[in-house]
Amino acid sequence: MSDHVHDENCDHEHEEAVFVVTDEDGNEHEMVLVYTFESGDQAYAVLLDRNDPDDDGVIFRIEEDGEDEVLVNIEDDEEWDRVMKVYEEMAAQEAD
Repeated sequence: MSDHVHDENCDHEHEEAVFVVTDEDGNEHEMVLVYTFESGDQAYAVLLDRNDPDDDGVIFRIEEDGEDEVLVNIEDDEEWDRVMKVYEEMAAQEAD
């Protein structure tokens, strides 16, 4: 995983990574992987709703399951606070 942000300044082709995520109400959302980043020795993915890109992004922890990578909800408050701090710092740098 890399912290490369895919945007109009990239000089390579992108294959859009789409995930179907089910919310707590059982509604399915097509989510697009925007970028990944690391905090400590753990990787995280930021996804946006494909049909509502102005909606807030969702952050998942990336874990390995055999040869596959899976997205896992962050349920630990301490981990969530740490990840949000990193995410907010990254967002502030992009806004500059």
